[in-house]
Amino acid sequence: MALGTQLIWLFTLAIPVACIAWTVTHEEVFREPREYCIKRCHNNKTILGRKFFYLFTCEYCFSHYVTLLMLVITRYKLLLDDWRGYLIAGFALVFVANVYMSLFALIRIDLKKSKLEADREEAENEDNIKN
Repeated sequence: MALGTQLIWLFTLAIPVACIAWTVTHEEVFREPREYCIKRCHNNKTILGRKFFYLFTCEYCFSHYVTLLMLVITRYKLLLDDWRGYLIAGFALVFVANVYMSLFALIRIDLKKSKLEADREEAENEDNIKN
């Protein structure tokens, strides 16, 4: 596969990796299982149990496992056609996916800040109208 095609695959495959990792570790739809995992990672008696449950609460950690699954499904390799290509692809996918998640987090913070400011202005306007 040509290098340009490999890079397109890299930046494209990182999108579902980031989406899945972010959704499981941050979004409301997985809140209950995530809260269970948070309790278990703090209260489990064995270190292996604590680490196992922690991986479902950390987007960086979880993205490694999602990446592994994507590599198995797609058989994507980067730069080399043997096992080293899988290794390089895995770490590159995790890196790009985490850049995507960081950008998404910054955008969400910006949107929340804008919404809070708009709500505050609206409340001030209502107070001015009442007075």
